[in-house]
Amino acid sequence: MAGFVNRENRVPHYQKLFQEGGKQHIRQWNMARGRYMMLPYYMVLAGTFSGAMYMMVRQVLGHKTWWGK
Repeated sequence: MAGFVNRENRVPHYQKLFQEGGKQHIRQWNMARGRYMMLPYYMVLAGTFSGAMYMMVRQVLGHKTWWGK
């Protein structure tokens, strides 16, 4: 527990890093780690969008479930 009490405050460092990226117009998804963070997001987004479209078409055709009639 004593390590957390006397720990260096890294907030100004990270704040400066984040603000410098904003000045250079570097968005978070264009940073190195942002690419790895955005890939699962896009996969989930595509999956939920596809599922919603699939079920909307089935609803229009009169089917109330995912499979079968």
